[in-house]
Amino acid sequence: MPVVEGTREQPLPTIWELPDELWEEIVPIIECFYPPASTGRPRADLRRVLDGVIHRLRSGCQWQHLPERFGASSTVHGWFQRFAADGLLEEIWAYLVRECEELGEVRWEWQAADGVMGKSRFTGGARGPNPTDRAKMGTKKSVIVDADGGPLGAVVAGANVHDTKLLEQTIEAIVIARPDPQKVIQNICLDKGFDNPTGKGACAAGGYVSHIRRIGEEKLDRSGVKALPARRWVVERTIAWLQRCRALLIRYDKNPTNYLGLIQLACALLWYRRRHRLQHC
Repeated sequence: MPVVEGTREQPLPTIWELPDELWEEIVPIIECFYPPASTGRPRADLRRVLDGVIHRLRSGCQWQHLPERFGASSTVHGWFQRFAADGLLEEIWAYLVRECEELGEVRWEWQAADGVMGKSRFTGGARGPNPTDRAKMGTKKSVIVDADGGPLGAVVAGANVHDTKLLEQTIEAIVIARPDPQKVIQNICLDKGFDNPTGKGACAAGGYVSHIRRIGEEKLDRSGVKALPARRWVVERTIAWLQRCRALLIRYDKNPTNYLGLIQLACALLWYRRRHRLQHC
């Protein structure tokens, strides 16, 4: 339907199933990981499998409680574990980031990183006593984003691991190649938890210009006006977006690779929404 002049297209609703456009684009990626076999049993419908994974990501339901339209829950769960272990979900995320980069919409000049702690219900790796929740076992998600909040990398660890000890891993987890810091100055904004030698060392090792401010402390010019707008809030907003996925808010996955796979899928969907907005604004 043509867009009437003076009006804007409505934003995408919450994604519960793969859009046709996105599915057609990621088919070559899937076939690169899992080439079609000419013999043997027919492979499961991987589009339906991914739809089931997205449903679980959004709703937080147990795997065995997936609606029947997604097929056998054991099939969906089994394929999801393969996707997470083989890096397919991370590659889909990276593909969408590269698509936005080609449009000039990955803003490397200003980045921000932060972590968030959450509950972890079952045994498994990357868990630890949460110091803010009476030492109950929990998991921390550490995320780095660009200037507009687009997630670039993510790692998981125990809730008792300090943010500064995850910063270097988080930077290394960026899913596409960063511009050369010698050619493109890259600033990183961090909260007061990173104001120590470990945090500053990770920034220097990554080639960043670090901007670490205590809460309420902002750089002011002589007239009392902020000389540099706060840029740290974008990562907090992105974490809030991710926390709206109920399977990420509380971790039920025993295997940390599976939990990280869900985070990677959620980040991919955020970039798909950005690209859709760019193409239809």
